[in-house]
Amino acid sequence: MDIAVIVVYLLAMVAVGWLGKRRATDQDGYLVAGRRLGPGMYAGTLAALVLGGASTIGGVGLGYQYGVSGMWLVVAIGCGVLVLSLAFAGRIQRLRVYTVSQVLELRYGPGATLLSAVVMAAYTFMLTVTSTIAYATVFGVLLDLGTVPSVLLGGGIVVAYSALGGMWSVTLTDVVQFAVQTVGVLLVLLPVVLVRADGTAGIRDALGDDGLDLTAIGGGTIVTYFVVYFFGILIGQDIWQRVFTARSAGVARGAGAAAGAYCIAYGVAGALIGAGAAALVPGLADPDDAFVEVAQEALPVGLTGLVLAAALAAIMSTASGALMATATVVRQDLVGGLRGRRAARAEGDEVQENRLYVIGFGLLVVAVACVLDDVVAALTVAYDILVGGLLVPILGGLLWRRGTVSGALAAMGAGTGVTLATMAVLGDVYANEPVYYGLGAGLVAFVAVSLATRPTDPAVARAWAERTAARAG
Repeated sequence: MDIAVIVVYLLAMVAVGWLGKRRATDQDGYLVAGRRLGPGMYAGTLAALVLGGASTIGGVGLGYQYGVSGMWLVVAIGCGVLVLSLAFAGRIQRLRVYTVSQVLELRYGPGATLLSAVVMAAYTFMLTVTSTIAYATVFGVLLDLGTVPSVLLGGGIVVAYSALGGMWSVTLTDVVQFAVQTVGVLLVLLPVVLVRADGTAGIRDALGDDGLDLTAIGGGTIVTYFVVYFFGILIGQDIWQRVFTARSAGVARGAGAAAGAYCIAYGVAGALIGAGAAALVPGLADPDDAFVEVAQEALPVGLTGLVLAAALAAIMSTASGALMATATVVRQDLVGGLRGRRAARAEGDEVQENRLYVIGFGLLVVAVACVLDDVVAALTVAYDILVGGLLVPILGGLLWRRGTVSGALAAMGAGTGVTLATMAVLGDVYANEPVYYGLGAGLVAFVAVSLATRPTDPAVARAWAERTAARAG
């Protein structure tokens, strides 16, 4: 019965993806869902995107280890969505572009696109690979399959519905996945586990007083979560591409803030589920097994399938969004930048070319996922480079008028170089210091070089001000 529920869910994803194909009739439709999403669909797709395997399976695992304080990873993500929506999403939405690098080009003028696109493409690609391996692991457990068949099965489904209708297909499947996550995790698993575990008393018995201590995970860990995940949310292409789908700046702000608040609540729920699991299924060797184990222990057949489908929904929504982001950055910024801006093409040709990029990178992701071992290390490096190399020039451009293209390039180079060099010196990709030093070097370089060079061309600055000016909506 549980497997049947999951099979029906997977078939539904492909069917919904096919429906999205009918809406993706031009490039705007394929890459940014026609910039037409209202509050409900926008909030659902944004929440589904950011609440992936790390937030669901990983968040429950942290709760299993540390109790309620295991919430901080997902809370940091939710706070990033909240701040992005309230502080920046209105201006971002009004630019009507497709990528973060195109935003940098509008802000600074020509010159900042290629380097930022390389960093962003590396980040989104590794995010896609990691998500692919995560849902393949779930498939392997449920269907008793090896790694390669699981990757091929899950990857084939994600690539199929993503390629069919682009962002329209991804959005429609995300809304379904958001509903499955909400019902499966918040409305079914959370209350059942808390009741079966005897609430806070059971959590205290299993984990001691630390189980209900908000800071038991450690202040340094909490700070690291905010530096890496909070700031990563602020500047990621996968997130910004969703902002571009909102039909107005008001939707991007209001519905985005609602999605951020939902993510924070989801983080608290995941930690409570994990803490309850410590009472119900103690002694697990791997805390990340807590989600599946407690679902099988606490729920009857059928509902277990629904909750496991919720886990798959979380991971697959992140994978499809990151895949779309990778294909968009490579086609729009890297290939487009190297070949120069091309003449306008027929909309059907644009859609077909974008679809081929999604299929191509989807196949490459599947191939890498079949052979890559240390995916956590690879994703950590990608996140550190993203934050260390791009946070300063992106947020600096939004917040400081005196920033220049030379300052932005210096920040990208210094931030990325120092981050990688510190990793090499320490010999530890998981250390906190690389991203801290990278941010510091990038900030110094950005300010110093911007002040030492001529201000941004007045025509570029004027065009930027006009495009980001507040208006109704």
